[in-house]
Amino acid sequence: MDKGKLFHQFVRFTTSVHQMTNDMTKEIKIENITTVQYKILEFITVSQPVTLSEISECLHLSLPNSSRELKKLIENQLCEKIIDSNDRRKFDIRLTENGTELMNKVFQQLELTFQERINNLTEPELKEIEEAIQILQTKFLHR
Repeated sequence: MDKGKLFHQFVRFTTSVHQMTNDMTKEIKIENITTVQYKILEFITVSQPVTLSEISECLHLSLPNSSRELKKLIENQLCEKIIDSNDRRKFDIRLTENGTELMNKVFQQLELTFQERINNLTEPELKEIEEAIQILQTKFLHR
């Protein structure tokens, strides 16, 4: 196995995933929510509860920028801080009921786009994709 070639295939794949994600989400317009704020909401949705550091690291934002954007999302009642009872300086972030409702609507739109993309695939092809995703999650995402 040429591991260098495998690495380059992996880089092309991850770049394609980013491009596809961008294509699928670019049509989503949420009133009073910037693209960065949407990415924060999306990250919280799939990973909650999260910390400010996790948001900053995952989305390649500085801590001050993450904090400022998070403050706006909290003011819009889309997410909230959960203070650590053992250390009041620490907190987790999760969606509020309003944030959950908003992201459920967004994910319904994304699912429609996803369904359109896979509509012409056969059952064996769908199974193959499902297995490939499971392998990638197992081998690369769980450290």
